[in-house]
Amino acid sequence: MTLDQHSADARREAVTRTAVVGAVLNLVLAAVKIAAGWFGHSQALVADGLHSLSDLLSDALVLVAGRQAHQGPDQEHPYGHARYETVATLVLGFLLLAVAIGIGWDAVERLFSPEELLRPDLLALGATLVSILVKEWLYWWTLAHAKRVRSDLLRANAWHHRSDSVSSVVVLVGIAGTMAGLPYLDAIAAVVVALMIAKIAWELGWEAVSELVDTGLQGEQLTAVKQTIRSVGGVRDIHMLRTRRSGGQASVDVHVLVDPYVSVSEGHMISVLVERRLKREIDEVADVTVHIDPEDDEHVSACYLLPLRAEALARLASAWSAIPEATARQRVLLHYLDGAIEVEVYFPLVAGLRQGADPERLRRRLTEALADDPLFRRVRIFFGD
Repeated sequence: MTLDQHSADARREAVTRTAVVGAVLNLVLAAVKIAAGWFGHSQALVADGLHSLSDLLSDALVLVAGRQAHQGPDQEHPYGHARYETVATLVLGFLLLAVAIGIGWDAVERLFSPEELLRPDLLALGATLVSILVKEWLYWWTLAHAKRVRSDLLRANAWHHRSDSVSSVVVLVGIAGTMAGLPYLDAIAAVVVALMIAKIAWELGWEAVSELVDTGLQGEQLTAVKQTIRSVGGVRDIHMLRTRRSGGQASVDVHVLVDPYVSVSEGHMISVLVERRLKREIDEVADVTVHIDPEDDEHVSACYLLPLRAEALARLASAWSAIPEATARQRVLLHYLDGAIEVEVYFPLVAGLRQGADPERLRRRLTEALADDPLFRRVRIFFGD
């Protein structure tokens, strides 16, 4: 099993476990709070119980989105399904915002209509304390899973549990304040909590939207990516670095500048090392595309106007047709650099050891034969087996 598969399996397991446990506890809490609110004369606790019932929707959303996001790439989704988690995070952000608006609206209404407040008893107070403890445990437990598998969706659901917890705190303060003769304390605390939940909803929603519009890594994360790439042997420089986030993971696309005369296989090995090192040293990075460049092509290069190998070899053969020694060439390498073609010609070793052979004279003749062709800049010759 690859590291990416292990991470995906761990994420799916965490999403499923937290969603199921959260749904069961929300159902139990909803029943307890509604019953305690009804018999304990607390309208706020009944409303809080209905809020817990609404949390079942978020748990179902987390479960469905988590399963969809775990699916691998297919023909219609070549980059996978991680964005399902991002969309679900955005929806949870809207749910949190709705919770904040509901709490704030109810608090303002009660501020101007204190006569509507009931007189709750200890049953309502005890049920509220239980709700706070259970929801706080759910928050920290879900948040721990979110950090372990780097899931924004689970983090959003954890804060949804926290919003239920703080709404229960508001109910607790209201019940205690009413019992102590301070009925306005409930409404004032509710407004403060509503603003806090709205801030969380905004942060989660903004992060999800940023991810959906392919906002890249920033600050220390981007610096770490650059330093990791430059630490690989053979990398001279980097340019055209692009990153994006998807479902709590990051993709990196980079052009790496290497020695223009290295072999194709060595350039490929450098790209493989860049990919592996990024995935090993930066947890968020899950997908890497490396372009090996012999020169900085961030700006438009004139090399794309040059002829490809077949045409270039035909022009060389025509230009060297009058040089008998040129017919012994075994291999020709073409280097497309700085708008021209540099040529490396390989001859068998015996050709250089033959009596009367003059390698330097041969190189000059090959170079002079190309003097009238502006496509070729430099000729080098080598002898060997």
